[in-house]
Amino acid sequence: MTDMPSRAPWWRPDRFAARRPYLQARAAILKALRATFEARGFLEVETPALQVSPGIEPHLMAFATDLEPADGGPARRLYLHTSPEFAMKKLLVAGEPRIFQLAKVFRNRERSDTHHPEFTMAEWYRAGGSLDDLMDDCEALLRAAAKAAGRDGLIAHGLSVPLDEAFERLSVAEAFLMHAGVDLMATIDDPLSPSAGALRAEAEEIGISTSDGDSWEDIFFKISLDRIEPNLGVARPTFLTDWPISMAALSRPNPNDPAVAERFELYVNGVELANAFGELTDAAEQRRRFEADCAAKERLYGFRYPVDEDFLAALDWGLPPSAGIALGIDRLVMLATGAARIDEVLWAPVAGA
Repeated sequence: MTDMPSRAPWWRPDRFAARRPYLQARAAILKALRATFEARGFLEVETPALQVSPGIEPHLMAFATDLEPADGGPARRLYLHTSPEFAMKKLLVAGEPRIFQLAKVFRNRERSDTHHPEFTMAEWYRAGGSLDDLMDDCEALLRAAAKAAGRDGLIAHGLSVPLDEAFERLSVAEAFLMHAGVDLMATIDDPLSPSAGALRAEAEEIGISTSDGDSWEDIFFKISLDRIEPNLGVARPTFLTDWPISMAALSRPNPNDPAVAERFELYVNGVELANAFGELTDAAEQRRRFEADCAAKERLYGFRYPVDEDFLAALDWGLPPSAGIALGIDRLVMLATGAARIDEVLWAPVAGA
């Protein structure tokens, strides 16, 4: 007689039955999201998961594979994308004005109650759009998801967060002052590359430990994880706006305040749900940021990913002024159903995960 494993496989009917209500809700939510996008004038697109560059952010880890040509020539290293961003922006350059995608994306070294190595991301772009437009989209999509799950609000960490009022809008500087007592912008000596000294002193003053090698950004995230994020989106979802320009990623500077970027993140009771940009259209500036991020990854991890030169060529050709956003579908399903772990809302987990 074969010994049974200590933990029954996910496909055992008795285990699967406990997850099935979440999965039925997931199907209804995806249907509702697609209907909401269609009603708001978006076209659904599909782009390849295999890309020359998986994304350049220093802390993101990708899965690599080799593309072997049919003629037996040398293989080419490609990566499973961490976001469909580069390909979707090329579609904006090609002339598509309003697009969305429900994409499978892949991130290595990520596994927790809210992370999975393969997950589903809703990403959408508005040519000529603004962050205000994206915030309106988010409010409509979250309400549609909750309604599809038979709820009036979302549930995170056991707390019900209502959706009947307009979502809170709070700048990063306001959040640091409100929840940590830190005047964040006063700690920035160089907008593009602030030194850590002043923010380290603020962190230690409020009891956040730091290391000698911590950068300004490292200390920012230590304070944020301990004091800021747990307080975001409690009474209602929160848009965290106006990020310091050194943390702009692929977003453009705010024309009214070049010290901050046109970027927001969306939180529901401490759970980060979405990240949005007023998209950077300057190819030279984008190349500078890519090179800085590649250097940071090499310094931290000893390697770098290639830059997508075709993406930079598309930017140089002319990306229209646009706004874009990525939202985690699995986390949204968790919030709409009250599931405690991401595994509960996945039809099947990654093997060995």
